[in-house]
Amino acid sequence: MKIEDLILKAKEVLKNSYSPYSKFRVGAAVLSESGKVYEGVNVENSSFGGTICAERSAICSAVTYGERKVKVIAIASDQEEYIFPCGICRQFIAEFAEDDTVIVCSNSKGDYVQRTLKEILPNYFTL
Repeated sequence: MKIEDLILKAKEVLKNSYSPYSKFRVGAAVLSESGKVYEGVNVENSSFGGTICAERSAICSAVTYGERKVKVIAIASDQEEYIFPCGICRQFIAEFAEDDTVIVCSNSKGDYVQRTLKEILPNYFTL
């Protein structure tokens, strides 16, 4: 699958974001090791701690269907800036990724940058 197609899938689910508090809509699409794609959106909660980011939502969807390895994850939003995973999401991605797993961060203009997990989270840990 082309990176642009994965970004498009992440952008398509933006409309489903539940972000009444921040108004910051984020969508993500995960390309799993099997070649299947799973999407997710951020889902906010009034307790804030109960909020889940789009990246974790997409990975949870993949895990629900038996996937255990993420090859590529694309992140999209309505913002002009590139959207990178937060710290919790970086560690969550690490649980289901390899050093060379690609994280694609896009912006509303259709531009994107690619980084590996190792680049955005050096010295991550797993058990």
